[in-house]
Amino acid sequence: MSIKWTKTALASVDDIAGFIAKDNPTRATSFVLELQAAVTKLQAHPGMGRAGRVPGTRELVLHKNYIAIYRVRGDDVEILRLHHAARNL
Repeated sequence: MSIKWTKTALASVDDIAGFIAKDNPTRATSFVLELQAAVTKLQAHPGMGRAGRVPGTRELVLHKNYIAIYRVRGDDVEILRLHHAARNL
């Protein structure tokens, strides 16, 4: 399996990292690395996330505040977006 990121998902990562970096640039970098490590696990275990609230998607809790919304298509795991857990979808 390969991991594919949508433009929306990549923009979410940039936005989140930018927000964190305002207060703590080091934490922003470590957060992105943690996020990448968690998403990489989907290559071997694409079903590890829970069933998504949107049909055909899955949700992987990346951190207590962030969820990766993704779908499996053939041999690809597509990261659709990142979502803050406190916000409604």
